[in-house]
Parts: sequence; structure tokens; C-alpha cells
Amino acid sequence: MSDRKDTGRRLVSTGSPFERQAGYSRAVADGPWCLVSGTTGYDYAAMTMPGDVGAQAENALRTIEAALSEAGFSMTDVVRVRTIVTDAAFQDAVFAVTGRWFGEIRPAATLLVAGLIRPEMKVEIEATAFRR
Repeated sequence: MSDRKDTGRRLVSTGSPFERQAGYSRAVADGPWCLVSGTTGYDYAAMTMPGDVGAQAENALRTIEAALSEAGFSMTDVVRVRTIVTDAAFQDAVFAVTGRWFGEIRPAATLLVAGLIRPEMKVEIEATAFRR
């Protein structure tokens, strides 16, 4: 669900309980820009998380794609991606997924290794899109 403000700023939500609890939007679109919050691999409809890091990355990117679409953007508008993994050993599995999604788009990208807020979370991805 989205919420359009008079300023042209549009807030997009996946309905995740984390969004309301922490006070953030899945995505914020303003003019030609859309910023998608860090997105983990939850299936937000069922609030389940797959155990496999590749499946988590797929879920995260599907959620990002849906948020961008809701805001009037597409994955081809993505110009920057930041990916956080909890273990450097996950890079190959995550790169296999992000390579399929972004191979032709080729946004600027960063991969970080850091802890995430819940133990089941192995990857978190955020994106910035710019509509040309």
C-alpha cells in the first residue's frame, strides 16, 4: 500500500510489522528518485524466512521490485545497490542472485559484511532508483 503526500513524496509499505514498529517506509519516492530501505529475505505475507542465503536474496529483490513498481519505478531504474551479508562466505551465493537481477542494469554496488538485527537474517539489500 502506498501513501501519496501533497508534496509529491510517495511512501510505499509492504505491510511488514517492522515498518510501523521502527517508523520507516519500505520505499520513498520523490520526483525522479526512489530510495528503497534495507530489505531482508522475509516473505512478508507469511512472515517466514528461508534458511538459504540465496533464497533470502531472491525474496529481498522481489520485495524491492514490488516496492519500486508501487512507486512507479522499475528495476532498470536502479542506480545504486548496497548489500549486507552476515558472513563473507555468502558472497558467491548472493552474487549469483544479484548478477541475474542486475547483470544488464549494472548499478553502482557495495557489499558489506556486518551483523543484522535477527539471527535468521543472512542478507539485507537496499536500492536507490533514478527515473531518467
